[in-house]
Amino acid sequence: MTTQLSRRSLLALGAGLGASIGASTMLGSTALAKAPKLNTQTPYWHRFVVGDAEVTVVSDGPLPLGDPSGTFTGVPKEEVKKMLVDNFMNPDSVVLEQNSPVVNIGDKLVLFDTGMGTSKMFGPTTGQQQKNLAASGINASDIDAVVCTHAHIDHIGGLVGADDKPLFPNAQVYISQADYDFWIDEGKLGSPLKDFVLHARKNLLPVKDRLVFVKDGQEFLPGIQALAAPGHTVGHTIFMVTSKGKSFAFLGDLTHHSVLLMEKPRMEFSYDTDPKQSAATRVRLLDMLAANKIPVMAYHFAWPGYGHVAKAGEGFRYYPEPMNMQL
Repeated sequence: MTTQLSRRSLLALGAGLGASIGASTMLGSTALAKAPKLNTQTPYWHRFVVGDAEVTVVSDGPLPLGDPSGTFTGVPKEEVKKMLVDNFMNPDSVVLEQNSPVVNIGDKLVLFDTGMGTSKMFGPTTGQQQKNLAASGINASDIDAVVCTHAHIDHIGGLVGADDKPLFPNAQVYISQADYDFWIDEGKLGSPLKDFVLHARKNLLPVKDRLVFVKDGQEFLPGIQALAAPGHTVGHTIFMVTSKGKSFAFLGDLTHHSVLLMEKPRMEFSYDTDPKQSAATRVRLLDMLAANKIPVMAYHFAWPGYGHVAKAGEGFRYYPEPMNMQL
């Protein structure tokens, strides 16, 4: 039987509901006290499983870049703003995340990238990695390896603390030699790269005796392979993590933005050492990942940064993986 509601019956229904709500409010006002705001958020860590490996994502906190027109270049700024608006993002201020995976791959506990550490170069919201590691139940002293995609401050800034002592006292540190040599070079202290060089020297030199240099294509830890991805920096490297036939790629800074540098992957990014090489590398590696349907984890995408890449016209589209709350 089909029930048809006339305008008159809808009005009558609304009046009846209003009367019943009003009566219940008068009768039970003392029982309906307003709950206080909690002012808390969900934890800034998340776990998932890849093969036999357990992956814990920990955040170093949001990293605000501000007006996109000075950072994302090679495309008219009006077009950049439209892309953001069309994707329900703020067209006037870009905020990146900092997502570090900690991979328990059996006999090794491996952290990828370390956040900003004590530096407030990008404001007060960064520097949360140590707190979130502890909240997730991981002790910094249990980390066996810290793997760095490159030597920019937001990736190596948490290697040492305010006292210049290593924050991961039992870990070897893995990075490409090209990036290490480039960013600790004192000769660049008189250049626009000065702040990045100072931070690289502060964080890398205290762990120099425990550095291991990775090479393109090398499986330097069980199930972890380095893939050269130059352009963002001279030695920028992404990493393939494989366990029991399942893999994901940790992208580091292959692409900073899930819309701008995906839909238009040849757009340039102002923090790239060689923007054109970076764009060519981005297209080549995203093509490979999309063709092989390899899941990705991006350091700067919206929390927790884990999902999939697919071809979309001349560019790509990122599909976030739903967070599975049961391991």
